Amino acid sequence: MSFSINTHDAWGVVKVGDFQSLEEARRAFTALCQDPWYQQDGGIKGLELTQGAEGQRIDWFAFR
Repeated sequence: MSFSINTHDAWGVVKVGDFQSLEEARRAFTALCQDPWYQQDGGIKGLELTQGAEGQRIDWFAFR
């Protein structure tokens, strides 16, 4: 099973990376949610963790 992290911003959805395990994907997702650049950018609205080719959402984080 594969997992992906995507950003959502005013221009659409951009894939940040692909991961083979959920544990690895969750570590990266948590790190990106806490990254000061993503928090201060203002253009990035959220991060999404998805599973499989269909892109089934597992987790979502919205920046304020």
